[in-house]
Amino acid sequence: MTTRVPSGDDILTERDLTAYEGPPQLQAVIVVDGVVTMQPLPPRGRLVIGRSSSAELHVDSPRLSRQHAVLHVGETLRIEDLGSANGTRVGDRHLRRGEIIDLAPGEVVELGPVMFVVQRTGGDAPRWTPPTIPSATSRGEPVLPATGPMAHLMRLVERVAAGTINVLVIGETGTGKELVGERIHTLSPRRAGPLVRLNCAAFPETLLESELFGHERGAFTGADRAKQGLLESAHGGTVFLDEIGDMPLSLQAKLLRVLEAREVLPVGAVRPRPIDVRFIAATHQDLVAASQRGSFRADLYYRLNGVTLVLPPLRERAHEIEALARTFIERATHAAQRAPLALSARALALLLAHRWPGNVRELRNVIERAVLMCDGRSIEPEHVTIESVTAPPAAAAASAVPGDLRRDVKELEREAVIAALEQTRGNQTEAARLLGMSRRALVARLDEFKLPRPRKRSD
Repeated sequence: MTTRVPSGDDILTERDLTAYEGPPQLQAVIVVDGVVTMQPLPPRGRLVIGRSSSAELHVDSPRLSRQHAVLHVGETLRIEDLGSANGTRVGDRHLRRGEIIDLAPGEVVELGPVMFVVQRTGGDAPRWTPPTIPSATSRGEPVLPATGPMAHLMRLVERVAAGTINVLVIGETGTGKELVGERIHTLSPRRAGPLVRLNCAAFPETLLESELFGHERGAFTGADRAKQGLLESAHGGTVFLDEIGDMPLSLQAKLLRVLEAREVLPVGAVRPRPIDVRFIAATHQDLVAASQRGSFRADLYYRLNGVTLVLPPLRERAHEIEALARTFIERATHAAQRAPLALSARALALLLAHRWPGNVRELRNVIERAVLMCDGRSIEPEHVTIESVTAPPAAAAASAVPGDLRRDVKELEREAVIAALEQTRGNQTEAARLLGMSRRALVARLDEFKLPRPRKRSD
C-alpha cells in the first residue's frame, strides 16, 4: 500500500501550481500500515483524498474509497466526508456524508485505517510524530505473490534493506518500483523514521528545488516564512525519488552535492544543514544512455547506483498473473465488504492472453473493475474489460519465458480466443476488443491456432 507525492499519473503543471499565491507552507502526513509519507499542500484548494488515481491526495490503500474525503485548504482547514465506506473520524466525531468540520493543524483524521494529519512546515512550527504501527511489510511478509525471478529479487531486496547503500530501482511504468522502495524502507533499520516520496516529473523546476531543499524566509517573492525541504524532513529515514531521470540538470548538480556532503543548503540559506537519509531512486529510463546523451549526470548516476534492482515487466512473469489476480480480487472484495469471489478458468485465460503493457498496475485496475461488475460468485469473461493498447511484440515477450510455460500460455491463449468468440456469439470485432487486440490480430490468432473463422450468430 502506498501514498505518494504526486505520481506520474497525477502530474501538476506549472499553470496549476502558480494559480496559488506563494509557495506551499503546509504538508500532509499520511500513515498507511505504519509507513509514513509526507506531501506538500498548496495554500488553498479543494483536494480529494482517496485511492482513485485522479485524487489530488492519492492513497493507494484498498481500504479507502476511491473518493473518500475532501480537504479544504484556505484561511482555515476543513475536512469533508464523501460517503466513504469505512468512514471519516476526527477525535470522537464520526462525519456524516457531506458533513464539513473545521480541522486544526496537527489534528489526527482517521480515514478508515489510514491516519492523516496536516501540519505546518518551517520555522518553529510544531511537528507531529506518528505512532509506530505494525505492518505486513515490516514483518517481512511479501507485498505481492512472487515466484521465480521475482522471488529472487525480493530476497535481494531483503539483503539490500539491511544496509545503508543507495539503491536504484529500474522498471517500466506499473511494475511496482514504489512498492520495492517501500519494502526496502520497512525492512531497514530506518523503518521508525519517515519515508518521504517525491516524483521528480511532477513539479516544474522552480518548485521542485523548493520542495527538495526548502527555503529561507525572503528567499524569493512570496516566501514569507521559512520552509523545510523534503530532504531535511526525511532526516533519520529514507527518501524515495521517483522518475529521477526527469530531474533537471541544474538540480542534479545540487542533489549530487547532498549525496557527497550529506548536508542540504536551502534556497536563500548561508549555512548548510547536516542530514542523515538513505536515498532510493527509481526510473523507467536507461540512465547510462541518458548520461551519454548529456541529459543525466554520470557522476550522479554512479552515486545513486550503489545497488541496482531491475523489475521485470509482467509479460515476462506470466506464471505470476494468476496469483496476482487472486490477490487483487481478495483485496478488492475486502475493501468493498463483499463475499470472496472465484476466478473462472475462462476469465483467467483472458488475463493470461493479454500482454499487459501497463504491467501490475494495469492488472490491478482490470481486476478492480471486474469485481465491481461481477454480480455473482465468480468473475467471468464478461466482467473482464481490457483496453486495447499497443503491447511489445509477442516474440520479444515470449523470448523471456521458459519453453514449457510458453506452450502452456499458448494453450490458454487458444482457450481465451474460443471463450471470447463464444461470449460475443462469433462477432470477431467484439471478440478482438474483449481480448485487447485488433481484429486483424485476432484473425492471425485463428490461423495460428488452426481455428475456423466463425460466422456471427444472431440467436
